[in-house]
Amino acid sequence: MIVSVLMNPPDSHLDLLARPLFAHFATVAGDCSPRVNPMWFLWDAEEGVFKLTHTKERHNFRYLQAHPKVALSVIDPDDGYRYVQARGEVERIEDDPNGDFYNVLRQRYRGFTAEVEDRAVRVILVIPPSAWKARSS
Repeated sequence: MIVSVLMNPPDSHLDLLARPLFAHFATVAGDCSPRVNPMWFLWDAEEGVFKLTHTKERHNFRYLQAHPKVALSVIDPDDGYRYVQARGEVERIEDDPNGDFYNVLRQRYRGFTAEVEDRAVRVILVIPPSAWKARSS
């Protein structure tokens, strides 16, 4: 077992960020209890940030405004002991009024795009990691 705490994602785990795997997205609720949800994500290596889509109408969105610190983990589906984790803080929230980014993720995860019904309330969460942890079996 190898566990490392790093400032950048390790080359050995970049495949987990490139593949359309679900991130386990951890947030802090209003009562300071943790919440974890599976989420679609895009790792933007050029900008060094995670990008996720959300809506302004969900509880998690309100939690993020009060407590912007988050964590994400991505597990290798072929080896449950191999994963990468990132911790950080939501740096910015961008409107996605046409649902364009949602469709980028829909194409990545489902293989098609379509009209985004809730596009008027869609946002992009941008998260630069402040620390990484990686584990290999």
